[in-house]
Amino acid sequence: MRSVRMLLLITISLWFQVVSATAHPHILDVATGDMLEFRQLIEKLEQSRVVFIGEQHDHAGHHQMQFEVISALAKRQEVAIGLEMFQTEDQQALDNWTAGTSSVEEFRQIYQRNWGWWSLYEPIFSYARQARIPMVGLNLPRSITRQVAMSGFSSLDQEQVSFLGGMTCSVDATYEDFIRRAVGSHGHGSFDFRNFCEAQLVWDKAMARYMSLYLKQHPQHSAVILAGSGHAWKYGIPSQIVDFGHSDYLVLLPEVRGRLTRDQVTLEDADYLWLDLGEGSWTVNDEEY
Repeated sequence: MRSVRMLLLITISLWFQVVSATAHPHILDVATGDMLEFRQLIEKLEQSRVVFIGEQHDHAGHHQMQFEVISALAKRQEVAIGLEMFQTEDQQALDNWTAGTSSVEEFRQIYQRNWGWWSLYEPIFSYARQARIPMVGLNLPRSITRQVAMSGFSSLDQEQVSFLGGMTCSVDATYEDFIRRAVGSHGHGSFDFRNFCEAQLVWDKAMARYMSLYLKQHPQHSAVILAGSGHAWKYGIPSQIVDFGHSDYLVLLPEVRGRLTRDQVTLEDADYLWLDLGEGSWTVNDEEY
C-alpha cells in the first residue's frame, strides 16, 4: 500500500512538472542559447529604447505574446507602440483613440480601412486606450508600396520621393536573400522580384523614419514596434533604424516553423525567440511576473 501511494505521488509530481514545462513561455536567448524566464526577458528588453516584436498577422498567439510584453514594459517605463498596421496619415485617429475621445465604432471604421483581424489586435488596442499608451502609425500609403512593387522605385515622382523624406533605395544581394527567406511560402506573386524587394526596403525605411521622428519628439518614451516578422527581423526595420541613430534596439520574434525555428535562428535574425512549444506557450502565468 505504501509503495502504491509513493508511486501515485511520484506520478502526480511528474504530471505537474510536465504541465509547468508546457504552460509558460519558452524564450530562447539567441546569444547564449539559454532559456529565459519571462521576468528575465523583460529585464533585458527594458534596457533598450527600441524593441521590435514580430508576428504573423493572423496568429492569435503572437498577439498574446505582444500583449504580455507591452503590458509588462508599460509597468516599468513610458512606452509608445509603433504600428505597421496603421498609415501615418491616420495618426489623428490613433491619438483620439488613446485619448478616449473617439468611440469604438468610430475608430473601428478607420481601423478596418487600414488593417484587418480586429478581434486579434483588439486587446492590445484596448489596453493602450485604458493605459493611455501612445500608438504611432508607421505605415505608408498603399499607393506608394504598390507602385514600387509593380514598377520599381525609379517610377516614383519627385513629390512622392519628397513625401518619403528624400530616401534612396538600393537593394543588394544580402537584402534579396533576406526577402526570399522572410516571405517563405507566401512567395511574391506575379511581381517582379527586384521591384518587390525595393517595395519592402522602402517600407522598412519609411517605418524606421516615422518611429525615429516620434522618438526624437518624445525623448522620455521608449518604443515597442509591432510588425510582421519579415519587417521585424534584424534585416528589416531594425537595420534601417540604425541610420537614424537608434542602434540600441532588441528584436523578439516568434518561432515560425518552416521559416524561423530554434534550430536555425542566429543573432543576425533576432536577439530572442519565443518558442512555439506546448499548450499555453504564448501566455504568461501571473506567478511568472
